[in-house]
Amino acid sequence: MQENKMGVMPVKKLIVNMSVPMMISMMVQALYNVVDSIFVAMLSENALTAVTIAFPLQNLMIAVGAGTGVGINAMLSRALGEKNFKKSDSAANNGVFLAILSAVVFLLIGLTCTEPFINTQTSDPEIRQLGYTYLGIVMTIGLGVFLQVTFERLLQSTGRTMLSMASQLTGAIINIIFDPIFIFGLGPFPKMGVAGAAYATVIGQCIAACIGLYLNLSHNKEINFSLKKIFHPEICTIGRIYAVGVPSILMMAIGSVMTYCMNMILKVFSSTAIAVFGAYFKLQSFFFMPVFGLNNGLIPVLAYNLGAKKKERINEALKFALFLAICIMLCGTTVFELFPSQLLSLFSPSKEMLKMGIPALRTIAIHFPIAACGIVMGSIFQAFSRSIYSLLVSLGRQLIILIPSAWLLAQTGNVNNVWWCFLIAEFVSFTLSLIFFKKVYREEITEKLG
Repeated sequence: MQENKMGVMPVKKLIVNMSVPMMISMMVQALYNVVDSIFVAMLSENALTAVTIAFPLQNLMIAVGAGTGVGINAMLSRALGEKNFKKSDSAANNGVFLAILSAVVFLLIGLTCTEPFINTQTSDPEIRQLGYTYLGIVMTIGLGVFLQVTFERLLQSTGRTMLSMASQLTGAIINIIFDPIFIFGLGPFPKMGVAGAAYATVIGQCIAACIGLYLNLSHNKEINFSLKKIFHPEICTIGRIYAVGVPSILMMAIGSVMTYCMNMILKVFSSTAIAVFGAYFKLQSFFFMPVFGLNNGLIPVLAYNLGAKKKERINEALKFALFLAICIMLCGTTVFELFPSQLLSLFSPSKEMLKMGIPALRTIAIHFPIAACGIVMGSIFQAFSRSIYSLLVSLGRQLIILIPSAWLLAQTGNVNNVWWCFLIAEFVSFTLSLIFFKKVYREEITEKLG
């Protein structure tokens, strides 16, 4: 077979070719996240708060799907670089099995854990009921999100990022279209409130999964699917996928724990503080999502060229990706510093939310460029099957440093002080990332590739 483009295309062109479609699709995903919250906020501030406190469990689903996808991606791309097509087929088929298994697990969690989880974060009966409704739907009808992520990762692993973008864009656009229809009851549809936002989400995910399956079957010729192989999993292959995937799952799941803990710290001030935090999380995705898209495009390039023993291409890819990531995040910092009130006005804010939110956005945004460096350095950990280092960095950033810092700053009695915890945590995680990056680079590239 002719060598994959990841081994021969000029590196800068390759990074753009691989990453830009994913960056665009993630920007649309970020737009969906914001639009979804904008419509929910039109119902009430309590509705926005309910969706915010539901987010940690919803994000846990995404973490499991995306983290497993990282394992599939790394194994499949490296196998293609080694020309081991039996191994790449095994990664794809077992990946689909793991997506189905994950959906079953979260169905059970959704049926048993939704109410206790919401109850720990608020005592307001209205917020509780809205949270039960939203979270119950997205968790029990979760097959779409797992299959969507898996099929998109398979397309990315073979360099077909335009097709991956088509799948993700379609799901996000459908989501955006159905949000106002279901939430407010437009046309023949009844008004469903936050339940409508949840149904729009799962419908978009299911349709995107179907499109992803079709695109893999019709265009991804480097992968051969088999129902027999999907439903007869190979323990050895699953072990290799999770060797990379589990640290990635835990790394992303840490975000759920962090969000939950921040909600618990902020509820001492008011439900408005939680709403501000939720609004920030939606808005920052406009800049973090493109960098994560860049990261997703970079990982298979690094993995492939490690398998192909092409050191120069690895170096050039890392340098170019770092430059792009810093530029994106500098834009994010500038927007948050100059236009915080305009950003918050998207969420129909009360005067109290504006008063609290403006200094929050300006304070948190200072750490964006530092985060860009950490994300790009982390890509080499995932591509070279060293995701444990990404896990350790995330633990430092989002739990070991950030949460204690937030709690200590909250003891001052001023919510504006709490937001400095993000900058403190980012400095520590950057230092850890740099140490681990130098170690992995020396062991995997300098010593092995010369």
